[in-house]
Formats: sequence, C-alpha cells, structure tokens
Amino acid sequence: MRTRRAILEAAAEVFDENGYQAATIGEVLNRAGVTKGALYFHFPSKQALAQGVLDEQFRGAGVVPQAVKLQELVDMALALAHRMRHDPLASASARLALEMQMTEIFGTGNTTIWLKVVEDVLREAAEQGELLPHVDPAESAWVFSAAWTGAQVYSHMLSGRADLEYRISSLFLHLLPSIAVPAVLNTLDCRPQRAAEVAEAGQRLAAEEAERAEAAASAV
Repeated sequence: MRTRRAILEAAAEVFDENGYQAATIGEVLNRAGVTKGALYFHFPSKQALAQGVLDEQFRGAGVVPQAVKLQELVDMALALAHRMRHDPLASASARLALEMQMTEIFGTGNTTIWLKVVEDVLREAAEQGELLPHVDPAESAWVFSAAWTGAQVYSHMLSGRADLEYRISSLFLHLLPSIAVPAVLNTLDCRPQRAAEVAEAGQRLAAEEAERAEAAASAV
C-alpha cells in the first residue's frame, strides 16, 4: 500500500504539471523511486495510473456528517477547495477531469458521480425541510457543480488557486439564498477559514475508519 501511494503521489505531481498527454511513465518512476515492475504491478498502463489519480478525489472527499445537510454540502465544497491547494492528488484529479481529451478516454463517469453526490445531499436537505418549495435537487445539483467547476477554473487561471477557498465561500453566499429556507440559511457557516477545519476533520475521520477496517480485517 505504501508503494501504491508513493506511485500515485508521484503521478499526481507529473499529471498536474504536464497534463495527461505530456506525462511519461519514466518521470513518474523517477519521482516515485520505484521500479517499472513495481509500478506495473499496481497500474498496468498510463491510463490505469490516471484513473487511479482520478479515483482519489472521491476517497478523500468525505467530511464529518452534519445535522444540517446544506452545511454538509458547504463543507464538502470548502474541504475540496482546501485539498486542491494542498494535496497534489486532489489538484491533479481536477486537472485530469477537466482536460477535454480525458472525456474521450474515460468518459463522463467522474462528473456523473459528483453530480449524484451533490444531488443526494440536496435530496436529504429537502427531506429535512431545508430547501424552498420550488427547488429541484437534481437541477440545483447541476447548477452548483457547474458553478463550483467554473470557480475553481477561474481561480486557477487568475491566482494559481491562491484564493480558491474565498471564491468557493463567495459562490455559496450567492447561491444558497436561492434554495435555502431563511431559518436554515441564517445558520450556515460559509467562511473561507472553515475550509481547513473541515478538511482536517475529514482526514481524521477517514483515518479512524481506515483503522477500524484494518482491525476488522485482522480479526477475521
């Protein structure tokens, strides 16, 4: 697992710097410090390696569940913004997902998954009475996801993502009043500073879940 992680982190750096087409297995090997055999044991091709990097965006996307589901949605967006600035795997996943040729290679599965994740949270919010009566969770999921993508692209172009947490915070402050009931809207914390807090809490939660899974596997 340590070898696989080292390969993924090295690949993320190479993909993030050069894009998919220009990235080479040789450069990944140099940065990971592993043999070609070790790399191909885990990832039989460059395409498989890129898919491994893309998949990491979902493994690291968890946040601590919240009683107010709209807060959970905000936390997911802020945590991802923080990770994209500090985690090469999250940054590379975003670049790969937005490269036009990647759709031809991998299809639209990753985008569809994100839409479903956002829609599911919004449906839970609707069931709890957090959304205005006219709101369609599927339609709002599309709008929020597309707006998030646009915000991160603009932030990347204009500031190298230095202001990404602030831009995502601003995005939610603009969009949430159109879907949230006032009583819930007034409770939501969209501060840019919350991004680091929820990202770190999510990492601790993921580490605890991994430890429990490992302990359960050892007990079998």
